[in-house]
Amino acid sequence: MLRSKQLEIDAVRHLASRAELVDVIGQLIQGLQRERGVSGAYLASKAQRFADVRLRVIEEVAPLETRLREVFAQHIEPGQGATAKALSLMAWALLGLESLPALRTQIERQAMSAHDSVAAYSHLIAGLIELVFHVADAAGLPSVSRMLVALLHLVQAEEEAGQERALGALLYASGSSNEAHQQRVIHLIDAQERSLRVFSEFAEPALRARWEQQQLVPAAAQLERLRRALCVARPGAALDSDLSDTWFDLCSERINALWHLQVDLVKRLREDCEARILEAQQDLQDSKGLLRGLRDNPPQRTHAVDRFFDMAQAPSALPDPAGASVHAGESASLVDLLQSQSARMASMEAELEVARRTLNERKVIERAKGVLMARLGMNEEVAFRALQKTSMDQNRRLLEVAEATLSLPDFAFAQRGAHNPKPGS
Repeated sequence: MLRSKQLEIDAVRHLASRAELVDVIGQLIQGLQRERGVSGAYLASKAQRFADVRLRVIEEVAPLETRLREVFAQHIEPGQGATAKALSLMAWALLGLESLPALRTQIERQAMSAHDSVAAYSHLIAGLIELVFHVADAAGLPSVSRMLVALLHLVQAEEEAGQERALGALLYASGSSNEAHQQRVIHLIDAQERSLRVFSEFAEPALRARWEQQQLVPAAAQLERLRRALCVARPGAALDSDLSDTWFDLCSERINALWHLQVDLVKRLREDCEARILEAQQDLQDSKGLLRGLRDNPPQRTHAVDRFFDMAQAPSALPDPAGASVHAGESASLVDLLQSQSARMASMEAELEVARRTLNERKVIERAKGVLMARLGMNEEVAFRALQKTSMDQNRRLLEVAEATLSLPDFAFAQRGAHNPKPGS
């Protein structure tokens, strides 16, 4: 029992360390998201806009890169308990950071398109978000798991909002609408709503209320108007390039609101870890005290039995069994402790299962989307809508449809592709 408590303390300490990792990754993601947005607008405007802002953002990102490398170096130590998957994702992220100087040089020389720059930054950010996802999936405490599920979808919503900011700024700065990018913006708006619904389901009421209140600020209404203007414009129609700065600022206000929620969520995660460490340490001390008390104060009957078998004394009558109940309260207290701990663990496991099931369902659905995208040439949004439509048509859960999709053989997709040569048809 004592060893179990010590392992619980160690596990929570490791989780607290991961919370710091999530915090540092989140800071770098936010910096790269901003750099992505200004870089895309810089290229789309042919270097007429965001030139100074871009250089300033790059300077702000540099120390965040350094800090991430330092935290990674700490987490590769054997005692930190990092998994092979986590270390692999860290290595992938470091390779991405190594490529940043070359990417920035290309952007500075206008040697790549705005679209390609947005895609390159998004590629790097996706790997960092995958690392956050892995940390969330590795949690072992129910209340912490719920916070990590909320955090994961909040980070995902923030990235989707960042991609929307980058593509919208690109379109406005270019002065011309583009149908493909308009469709991407629409998909990103839908994706944010899905991510934020899951966040609201798992977040604490106070954080959920804060986000709902954020939807009522004037900037939110302004952003909706610019969204509509951007999404309904005819392909190739002229856009007011002066609105690129306004768009960027309004999107940034929305992203900053999400970021502040993320900061508070990570703070509460750390506080929860600290509280659980203190609780486990107290349980450990209580357990030690109980065991010591049992050793130092054996039941009354044992004294009589010891006297009965003492060779130095003449044997007397056996002790009255009723005497055994004199100090029964001591052993009962240990039993009560074990029973209360068992009940608490059972309750925790039930809640943990809900969080695990949500994460596992997300994984299966994401894998099914990936299969449709790879084998039928669909984009992400079309693949998701295909799964949704099948779910509604067959009156089956989305998870069941995703599992069935993963079980289909390759020739079934080949036949489907022959009948539907165009993605999403």
